[in-house]
Amino acid sequence: MALDPSTEPGPPVRRRHRMVDRLAAVLEHVARSEQGMTLTELARAVDAPVSSIQGLVNGLAATGYLDERDRRYSLGTAPYLLNLIAGRHMVTRIDHAVLESIHASCGLTTLLSIAVSTDVFYIDNVSREPRYDYLAKNFIRRSLIRTSAGWVLLADFTRRDLWTYLSSLPPEDEERVERFLAALDEIRETGVCAGPHTSEVADGVSIAVRESGRTTGAVSIVGSEEEIGHRRQELTDLLVAHRERWDSRP
Repeated sequence: MALDPSTEPGPPVRRRHRMVDRLAAVLEHVARSEQGMTLTELARAVDAPVSSIQGLVNGLAATGYLDERDRRYSLGTAPYLLNLIAGRHMVTRIDHAVLESIHASCGLTTLLSIAVSTDVFYIDNVSREPRYDYLAKNFIRRSLIRTSAGWVLLADFTRRDLWTYLSSLPPEDEERVERFLAALDEIRETGVCAGPHTSEVADGVSIAVRESGRTTGAVSIVGSEEEIGHRRQELTDLLVAHRERWDSRP
């Protein structure tokens, strides 16, 4: 006996979720906003009371999905990182050829990093050392306070986010925090962090990648503490020269 298609069960209904809908709406609205949106503007856009979305927005900012500057929210770096993990590479100001050029000039590991919430991720590299290729290709989280790239990225944090992060660090990082704070003004002025001696494994010289007045990433040259110490000025000059080139691109 043939089955009557009209009596066969259809696919299960995929039900919407109010909180997920609201979260998606918040992300889409800030993504479409060139100047970012205030909490009040977001509440109006998603047709919800400020009190009902404040926790959601704070949570998205804490995990890197939103970025807050001067009480305005814009899209954070976490969605960008998810695209990279999924293999959907996005166009950035620093392409792989820039890293290859720097590496050819210095012979040392060259990295491109971004900050997502409270971690550093290496998203591209040119290196003879398998360790850094592994870290970059697998998007392994690194410590902001224990890398020169992290110091450059931290220097662009808002006061609130910076203090929240630094106060969350364990006692063993206290000395690093003190040295970072002593160097903070200079890093903000120059965009460069040279040989901060933050790691027992290696040291580095890093420079900020800035777009629209904000630090979006860091380019680093990494080597042994001895080599970085010996070549610190040379490597700094090399990164500054490359920054002038990528900043002059249209």
